[in-house]
Amino acid sequence: MRVLVTGPAGHIGQAVLAELIGHGHEVTGLVRSESSAAAVEKLGATALHGDVNDLSLLASAAADVDAVIHLAFDHGSVAQGDMQTAVDADTAVVNAFGDALAGTGKTFIGIGIARTGDAERDRLLEANPRVFVSRAVLELVSRDVRALLVAVPPVTHSDRDVHGFLPTIIGIAKRQGASGYIDEGLNVWPAVHTLDLAVLFRLALEKAPAGSQLIGSSDEGVEVRRIAENIAGHLGLPAVSVPAAEAPAFFAPFIFMGMNVPMPNAATRELLGWEPTHPRLIEDLDAGHYFTR
Repeated sequence: MRVLVTGPAGHIGQAVLAELIGHGHEVTGLVRSESSAAAVEKLGATALHGDVNDLSLLASAAADVDAVIHLAFDHGSVAQGDMQTAVDADTAVVNAFGDALAGTGKTFIGIGIARTGDAERDRLLEANPRVFVSRAVLELVSRDVRALLVAVPPVTHSDRDVHGFLPTIIGIAKRQGASGYIDEGLNVWPAVHTLDLAVLFRLALEKAPAGSQLIGSSDEGVEVRRIAENIAGHLGLPAVSVPAAEAPAFFAPFIFMGMNVPMPNAATRELLGWEPTHPRLIEDLDAGHYFTR
């Protein structure tokens, strides 16, 4: 297929490009900088220069492809505490692609999860404004778009991960002189190796039915205490329990330490035959590359 990818030069994006191209797909990556263009072209994709907020450009580009994989997101606004601005911009992008693809049966793959089927979990989902972007994606199915969602775990790890959760909490541990977790540290983080996630995006493109919500975890949930203790061992630092009241100061500016989000993957694996083969989270930490940078 001819595929347009937004956010193609990032940690996930480059892995997705390589996976798609390696399986015969023709890929165009939307880039803003010359360095991103060079990274995309090195992988064998075509670089399309432009901004993801240029909605007319998105519509034009979508007309020339069979599928769109939308990975870009305004993480800068989120880091500044302005999630709503990022969500509003992303919703506009989804709607622009939807208008361009409506009535064509072409594919649009976004990131997120719209609903779980469990009332309590859905209530918790709605605490994150990004859920409304996910729902906008699935609404495209009613407009004859083969719209899909891939739920990406908060920990997406590999030897190319330089800005994700793991480098962030390793940096905090070095700064604080201790690797911390909140209270008993029994909350869990799901995780996936970036190369396994890239395979899931390809399988979604090739096989998933319209309206699918795919769960991209290989580790369904790893206790944060276990992660913190592993990091402590590699750094030669103590692992410490941080009382919840003190956590904002200890982990600042990282606000996700107390997150508890198990992500069961059995349905996705059965639907697509997806079998993660790369190192799991703890195994990847033990490979050492996170501690030699």
